[in-house]
Order: sequence, then C-alpha cells, then structure tokens
Amino acid sequence: MSTSSWSIRITLAEQRLELLHGEAPFKSYAISTSKNGPGERAGSYQTPRGAHVIRAKIGAGAPLGAVFRGRRPTGEIYSEELARAQPGRDWILTRILWLSGLEVGRNRLGDVDSMRRYIYIHGTPDSTKLGSPSSIGCVRMRNLAVVELFDLVPAGTRVEIA
Repeated sequence: MSTSSWSIRITLAEQRLELLHGEAPFKSYAISTSKNGPGERAGSYQTPRGAHVIRAKIGAGAPLGAVFRGRRPTGEIYSEELARAQPGRDWILTRILWLSGLEVGRNRLGDVDSMRRYIYIHGTPDSTKLGSPSSIGCVRMRNLAVVELFDLVPAGTRVEIA
C-alpha cells in the first residue's frame, strides 16, 4: 500500500475516526472530541473542523502509556495511582499526531490556528470513556489504536474533521 493514499475522516456526530486508503475505509476507531463541541477559536477548548494535515508525529517508540507534557515525554508511565495523585490532569499518552489547519481564516492563522492551539490526535487512559465528547479540544483514542494509526500514516496525511 502506498502511504501517500492514506487519509483520515473524523466525524464529530458519531465520535469516530475512520482511516481511509484511497476512498476505501480501512479501519474505524471510537474517539472522544471536545466536550465543548466544535469550534475553531483559540481558548474555546473546542474541536476544530475542516481540512487539516498531520504536521508532526511525536513519540515513536515510546512505551504504551508514556506521559507527554509540552510534546515531550515526562518519563512517567500512566497508572491509576499517578492519576489519583494528579486529579484533573489532561493526560496525553503514548503518541501525538499534531494537526495543522489548511483553511486560512477557518483553522489556519490568526486566532483560529489549529496548530497554535495544540490540537492533537493522542492516546488517553484506558479508563477514559470513548464514543462521547469529553476532551478539551483534542481527539482522544485508545493507546493501542493510536499506535496502530501512528505507524500506518506518514506526516502530511490529510485529516478532515466534520
């Protein structure tokens, strides 16, 4: 399979991420997007819509449950004990696919820039309920699923959020 023919479609209403090869569905994953709904403005904690691209892939080779802060591994591995010690922390785990908007004025540049808003597809604790909105803007996935996706798609892969 040619890596250039991958694309991703995220459907907010269904809370699904679909990996496409060409036009054909290849894999489908349960996800969680923003509990504040869709929106593009900086500070809204909403999930941006429209055409995006994976600008950077972060975390190759990191263990399952590796904790990231500021796109850097902290050296921690997620556990329920760690979660109890740090309630309310937004856990970014295992891998990061950093999104950049492609539509100037909608999700690129100014106060609607997805990349400057640090919008990612990333892993989440296994205890996180997927299939309903609960994030603060990012797209959360199971750790094994995000590793699978990370390994399949190259940087530059198109991502449509609708």
